[in-house]
Amino acid sequence: MVELPGPATGRVPTVGARRADASFAPGGGLTGRVAGPESIEQLQELLGTQSYLADRGLATAVFLALSLGQPLLLEGEAGVGKTEVAKALAAAYGVELIRLQCYEGIDASQALYEWDYARQLLYARALHERGSSGDDAAEEIFSPRFLIERPLLRALRAGERAVLLIDEIDRADDEFEAFLLEVLSDFQVTIPEIGTIHAEQAPLVVLTSNRTRELHDALRRRCLYHWIDYPDAAREVEIVLARAPEVAAELAARAAASVERLRGLDLVKKPGVAETIAWVRALTLLGATTLERGVAAATLGSVIKDHDDQLEVEERLDEILGAAP
Repeated sequence: MVELPGPATGRVPTVGARRADASFAPGGGLTGRVAGPESIEQLQELLGTQSYLADRGLATAVFLALSLGQPLLLEGEAGVGKTEVAKALAAAYGVELIRLQCYEGIDASQALYEWDYARQLLYARALHERGSSGDDAAEEIFSPRFLIERPLLRALRAGERAVLLIDEIDRADDEFEAFLLEVLSDFQVTIPEIGTIHAEQAPLVVLTSNRTRELHDALRRRCLYHWIDYPDAAREVEIVLARAPEVAAELAARAAASVERLRGLDLVKKPGVAETIAWVRALTLLGATTLERGVAAATLGSVIKDHDDQLEVEERLDEILGAAP
């Protein structure tokens, strides 16, 4: 169980937060619930309705996470579709996607809750003018209506009516990882001024990592694990056409083959599937139906995101395009 201290003196941004009003209905008005599918094949079909093509290995990992109620840790290179798994699941089940974006320096209060100090101050002044003071006034000031939910608390309250995405956990520090492990173990938190809040049914939790640092063994043991690799060219064409059905099949095939060749180079930032999709969409927008050198060179910024990489690719562009069928 996680217990946080009383209100801090600093202010943190409230973007994406929500007030913990007593009348708040978890799930943002969505009525769906996350439930385990009957089979792996059914889960693949369900994800397919959201244009997410999961291979057997990934679908099995998600199936087990849903059936066993365990968090799912997805690792892989940037752009291979880790975050999209959570988005597709939330959309497919008709539940709320609650996203906690990790970053260096994130702490427990920014992930759980904060007090709305401005409204509390105004209310305290109003109480003072009415002559209210003492314990009763303090209880009113630190009541749920002045509590702003951050993603973890919001997910605890939503329970099975939400998918909790903890994105890029590798960007957070060791202390936050330890705190997160405790939350995921108990699915409850104690707010000193209010009491203990726990999830009657735990939400589906998806954690992603780009492996910018190694995660601790304790967190790994708590989760089911799956590595998402780059797809082969044929599979990537299927993904591209599912996500961008407006593009020509020949263009998708040549772009996927070229990107596969790009990944074989010693690049600082290798392109992911997301970059392939962005590339073919840019090419289609310019009226291309096949991959020619001029338009490919003009749109490299859609697929290559580093200056030194661009210089190397430009020098070898004929080779890269020539490798495509």
